[in-house]
Amino acid sequence: MKKILIVEDVDLNLDLLIQLLEDDFEIVAARDGASGIEMAEEHLPDLILMDMSLPVMDGWEATKKIKSSAATQRIPVIGLSAHAMNGDREKALDAGCDDYLTKPVDDILLLSKLEEFLGA
Repeated sequence: MKKILIVEDVDLNLDLLIQLLEDDFEIVAARDGASGIEMAEEHLPDLILMDMSLPVMDGWEATKKIKSSAATQRIPVIGLSAHAMNGDREKALDAGCDDYLTKPVDDILLLSKLEEFLGA
């Protein structure tokens, strides 16, 4: 079973993602960017869903650190944000995200992206 790390600080958003994915994937979760980096290094997930607005360390910085580490740089990161401003997608990609989705997350689109990155 493929492993997905969800880095999300809002309980409702985390719960919705877990409910959507838990039957088909092993899920690990972190509540802030710094913990997300630690969990990525410890669990080496197959993919990371990274909220970009996080406490302690935001998703932009956490993604940069994940992508700069030899141990985690090849893990695909999909950035998630409620911000749909012009330039946010480009900012996420520049930070190292492999893709970017806006919240609320479209379940079908997310599952399509997981298929694209994981073949799952």
